[in-house]
Amino acid sequence: MAAGQELDQLMQQGATVFHDLAADKFNIDHVVVSRQGVFAVETKGYRKPIRDGGLEDAKVSYDGKVLVFPDWADLRPLAQAERQARWLSDWLSQATGERVDALPVLALPGWYVDRKGRGPVLVLNGVELRDHLLKARAARPLTEEQVKRIAHQVEQRCRDVKPIYREMD
Repeated sequence: MAAGQELDQLMQQGATVFHDLAADKFNIDHVVVSRQGVFAVETKGYRKPIRDGGLEDAKVSYDGKVLVFPDWADLRPLAQAERQARWLSDWLSQATGERVDALPVLALPGWYVDRKGRGPVLVLNGVELRDHLLKARAARPLTEEQVKRIAHQVEQRCRDVKPIYREMD
């Protein structure tokens, strides 16, 4: 929820933000469409160890290949973010008739992210989302018309749930 609320602030700068985009047997937590590009944002919430280690207990290192937490390492969320961005790129490219490259983002709310290298996934804590996505640059920034076409396609997929009303006795 915190990541979604932070992303919603991007709407003040002209971005369109969608939550829980249904895909093929999975969902994408958040999709941001802006002049800066299309971002597929996966959010992961992990508990921090309680060891009185201060900042060290709240730090995750990212070297561009793996996430290293205080007590474990993991690359699965990075692979998931990449898969979801690839699916979104393929779907949007087909839906709009032009190549769309979605950028994978992994949000880790509550963690301090120590970036030691660059990788295909942008790893951010929840508070960094807004500022980093505003400054991010896709290989090809989008025109206003492209933003509208892409947002329209995502809107159609997100808003396809029909309301169910329960009859009152």
